[in-house]
Amino acid sequence: MSYYPNIFDRVKAVLFDTVIIIGLMYVISLLFQAATGENTSLRIIAFATIWLIYDPLMTTIFGGTLGHQLIGLRVKSKKDESKNLNFFQAIIRYILKTLLGWISFITVSTKLNKQAIHDLAVSSVVIKK
Repeated sequence: MSYYPNIFDRVKAVLFDTVIIIGLMYVISLLFQAATGENTSLRIIAFATIWLIYDPLMTTIFGGTLGHQLIGLRVKSKKDESKNLNFFQAIIRYILKTLLGWISFITVSTKLNKQAIHDLAVSSVVIKK
C-alpha cells in the first residue's frame, strides 16, 4: 500500500520547483547575455519553454519534478502506481494545476488518496517513496 503525502509535502515540492525554475531562468539569461547580448525575444522564448515544459517532461520521464524528487514524492497513474503519466496526461495535469493554482489543492485533505483537482482530472496520484 502506498503512502499519500499531505498538502505540506506537496507545497514544499512546489516551492523547491519554483526556486529551481527561477535558477534555470537566471542561468539561461546569463548564457544568452554572454552569447548574444540583449536578445529579449530569445530570452522570452527560452523562459516560456522552461516554464511550459519542465513539469510535464520531468513528470513523464522521472515520475515527478526535481521538487518532487527532493521531498521523496512521485506522480503516478492511479490505475497502476508503478507507471508514470504519459506526456499528454502530464501536460493536462500541469495546465490545470497552473490555471487553478492553490485552489486545486482544496481536495487534497478531503480525498482518501489525497488527490488534488488536477490529479483527479487525469487520474494521477502523488505517492511518498
